[in-house]
Amino acid sequence: MAIRVLIIDDSATMRSLLAMRLSGNDDIRVVGTASDAMQGRAMIKDLEPDVVTLDIEMPGMNGLDFLDKIMTLRPMPVIIVSGLTQEGSDATARALALGAVDCYCKTGTAPGLDDGGLLAKMVRNASTVRVRRRAAPPPPLPSLTKGPNNQGVRLIAIGSSTGGVEALQVLLGSFPEDCPPAMIVQHVDARFAPAIARTLDAACPARVVLGEPDMPLRRGHVYLAPGDDRHMMVAGNNNLYVKLRPGEPVSGHRPSVDALFHSAAHVVGADAVGILLTGMGADGAKGLLAMAQAGAHTIAQDEATCTVFGMPRVAISLGAANVVAPIDRIARLALA
Repeated sequence: MAIRVLIIDDSATMRSLLAMRLSGNDDIRVVGTASDAMQGRAMIKDLEPDVVTLDIEMPGMNGLDFLDKIMTLRPMPVIIVSGLTQEGSDATARALALGAVDCYCKTGTAPGLDDGGLLAKMVRNASTVRVRRRAAPPPPLPSLTKGPNNQGVRLIAIGSSTGGVEALQVLLGSFPEDCPPAMIVQHVDARFAPAIARTLDAACPARVVLGEPDMPLRRGHVYLAPGDDRHMMVAGNNNLYVKLRPGEPVSGHRPSVDALFHSAAHVVGADAVGILLTGMGADGAKGLLAMAQAGAHTIAQDEATCTVFGMPRVAISLGAANVVAPIDRIARLALA
């Protein structure tokens, strides 16, 4: 059965372009197009699409407010269609934090412009996603600077993919201001990584920044992979720092969660915590196993709270996770 897609965009040209990019795929059917949130809401009820593509900048109710209502009242897979201005990127990052499963860049408006099948691939992936109503995030953990626990933790290494920005917002929102240094590889278009860092920084008591070459790892800081053509890893001995290295994709990705986790196992060993969150595929599973074998404390997000239980499922099947837990408990298990 074909995947049913509803396109919501205030631009008639963009609606036609997106429909054209999907129309050549036998397994995808555009069941309707809407020009604003009000029309889109009615068509969602009438057509019951499997996937919605949603423009952010629309007259009346904007895409972010509409997405918030969708995720509250009728959760479903939504792909955000966004421009590359800073304002558009910031809105896209907030949309991913609200529960959008992917983001698609507006690469042009000329009819016939080919995107290499990217939108169709996103739709296929989104159709497999299980979206649920958002839970209220737990309160932040108290400061750990004077506590006896986790003073030996030198690094928290985190990996995530589909649904990861929303999960990271919950996880990091529970981190204390003085948490051990944390490094994150989140699969996302590099063009949106700076905006995602800003969005997570606003939700996290600790400071969230993009990782830069040779940046020292400091307590109370979280380092997000810039998401370009380099892997992000940890390096150093007594003084840990960010290492960004060009190279072939690892486990199908660059940057790769496996690359980060393997470096954490090698450099930090038992003084690290590894956390593998929601995402498609298997990136991070073997790396989490390497961390567990090096004596690190390893945690996988459970199926009930994952948007996609792919990466954690593989890690659990390998015996890589010491603990399997819902997203709202992971920070406490990692830091308590």
